[in-house]
Amino acid sequence: MATTLQSVGLTALGGLLWSGYSDEVKASPLVLRPPSALPENDFLKACIKCGLCAEACVNRDSNKNRDGSKRDGTLQMAKGGDHKLIGTPFFIPRETPCYMCDDIPCVPVCPSGALDMKSLLDEKEELDINKAKMGLAVVHKESCIAFWGIQCDACYRACPIQGEAITIEHQMNERTGKHAYLLPIVHSDICTGCGLCEKACVTEKPAIFVLPRKYSTGKAGNHYVKGWDEKDQQRVKDAKEIHTKDERSEKEASDYLNMGVEY
Repeated sequence: MATTLQSVGLTALGGLLWSGYSDEVKASPLVLRPPSALPENDFLKACIKCGLCAEACVNRDSNKNRDGSKRDGTLQMAKGGDHKLIGTPFFIPRETPCYMCDDIPCVPVCPSGALDMKSLLDEKEELDINKAKMGLAVVHKESCIAFWGIQCDACYRACPIQGEAITIEHQMNERTGKHAYLLPIVHSDICTGCGLCEKACVTEKPAIFVLPRKYSTGKAGNHYVKGWDEKDQQRVKDAKEIHTKDERSEKEASDYLNMGVEY
C-alpha cells in the first residue's frame, strides 16, 4: 500500500513538473536558432538534441578574444530554467552573437536535417553565411541615441554586411536647421539576424535587437488590395457594389458623428 501511494505521488509530482515545464517553454517563443534552422515547429520535431552544432561552434579556434582568452561559443544547449525546450540549440546576441563563420561549421554536422544546409548554398553550390535568416534586427527609435540627434554608428560598423544589411540615412534636423540625424536603417532582405549589431549597441538595454522573423515582420491582411497585383485586380473587378439602406447627406453624417459632443 505504501509503495503504491509513493508511486502515485511521484507520478503526480512528475506530471506537475512536466506541466510547468511545458507552460514555461510555450511562454517563450522568442528564441534564435542556428543558421539555416527549419521553421520553429519543424525544427523542434527534427532536432534530436545531439549538441553537435554547439560543439562545432564552441571548439572553434576563432572563439577567442583579442587578448587570446577563450570566448564562449555562440550556440548554447537549453537546460532547465532557460525557458526553452531542453537540449535544443539557441543563442543570445547580447551575450554572444553569431560571428558569421564562412564555412558555417555548425550546419554540416547536423544529422537530422533540423538545420537545412541547402538553404545556405549559393549559385556555385557553396555555403554562403550571408544567406542565413536567423532573425531580423529591429531598431527601437525612442531609445536609439541616433534618433536623439547624437552621432552613433556602432551597429552599422559592427554589421558584417556593412552598407547593405544596415545603412545610415542622413536626415536634416528641422529644429536646428544646421545639424543632421544619422539614422540606422535595417534592410530585411539582407539582414541575417546574427546579432552583432545588438552586441555592439552602446545603450544599457540594446536599442537594436534581433527577433525571430515571425515576430519582427508584418504581413498584409487578405482584405488589403494591391493595385499592381493581377489577382487583386481581378478581386476588385469581380466585387459587387453594396448600397446601404439609408444614405446620409454630408451634413447628416457630420451631425451623427458629433452626436453627444459638447463644445
